[in-house]
Amino acid sequence: MQGRLGATRAILATLLFYCLCSAFASGECAAASEDVIARGKALTIAGDCASCHTADAAKPFAGGKRIDTPFGAITSPNLTPDRETAIGDWSDDDFLRALRYGMSPSGAHYYPAFPYPNFTRLIRDDILAIRAYLATLAPVSNKVPPPELRWPLNYRVVMGAWNYLFFTPGIFRPDQGRSPEWNRGGYLVEGLAHCGACHTPKNAFGADRRDQAFGGSMVQGMFAPRLDAAPRSGLKSWSVDDVVEYLQSGRNAHSHAGPLMSEVVVNSTSKMSDADVRAIAVYLKALPAGASEPEVTPPSPAQMKNGERIYRGACIACHELDGSGAPRIYPPLPGNANLQSANPASTLRIILDGAQSLTTPRAPNAGSMPSYPKLTDQEIADVATYMRNSWGNAAPAVTADEVARARRR
Repeated sequence: MQGRLGATRAILATLLFYCLCSAFASGECAAASEDVIARGKALTIAGDCASCHTADAAKPFAGGKRIDTPFGAITSPNLTPDRETAIGDWSDDDFLRALRYGMSPSGAHYYPAFPYPNFTRLIRDDILAIRAYLATLAPVSNKVPPPELRWPLNYRVVMGAWNYLFFTPGIFRPDQGRSPEWNRGGYLVEGLAHCGACHTPKNAFGADRRDQAFGGSMVQGMFAPRLDAAPRSGLKSWSVDDVVEYLQSGRNAHSHAGPLMSEVVVNSTSKMSDADVRAIAVYLKALPAGASEPEVTPPSPAQMKNGERIYRGACIACHELDGSGAPRIYPPLPGNANLQSANPASTLRIILDGAQSLTTPRAPNAGSMPSYPKLTDQEIADVATYMRNSWGNAAPAVTADEVARARRR
């Protein structure tokens, strides 16, 4: 009899608990749900989801943005709660399977332009918090076109073999010998922030070269620089505070964010918490130097002389004769890691297209650089070589053919 009475009381207590939760929407139960949504929003920002999944600023996360890859083009999908053209009818397990295993609800494979090889590192609660936040967005009907990939990659079944060869699912495993800040940074860098998706070289199949992690890579005609401790073209000369300032404002005393990284700063890192940005900086600064930087043969005196002539005529007004520039307005050139990258693609793009300093609440003052498309290929090669090998810099000489290829892009 006492057992039945105890069971009845437990049932009544449970029912009362749920009734109170419904009746007091502003109470603890609603607050817990709001906390999950707020965490999901912060995680979505850290993952920079908006950059790829927003083609029209008036329709955030509705997809439709074309993403060019070496294998063809992919259009980003709709992440709003629309049930017909987006993820509104997905279950929690559907969403979890997509982020952790790169599988759609129908069982089709996604392509790794969607960085599930990184998102697999996320814990379940964080994945579902992201889903909870996305569910609060306004639903938008936007059916996106299918991928435009070359044969045989236009058959998604091929991705099964790709996953077998190059994809290892599994959450991020903390290193107990490291600080909580380092582990938080590793969780973000290796997982949600998917920094290696741009900054790690790829093999012929588009998979990360794991032995060259964060060693720099080509992305849409630009070169995403090294993030390891390489002395000339990496982050060895940067402090943790330098990395924090760069991620929060898009510039620091060493460099400015280029066009692609500016998008990441605007949509993601400038909006992240101070603690998470510092954790990323701590993790990146702890990365060892990977592959050694290439031996540099000094450029010919003739190329350096012509490059100096062009530099004096076109560049010293902002960058000064000694390359010192005006840090945080016009980036300094001595010791500039991006300028000294083995691949000069980003330097050439900036000379050909010009550049505009990113403005953020932490760095509202603007600076700009004009484009120089009228310079010949050889003149651009010479001035780029001069800057890459002056004031203590050292990097391979640039050829006119490299400039011509950059101009065609």
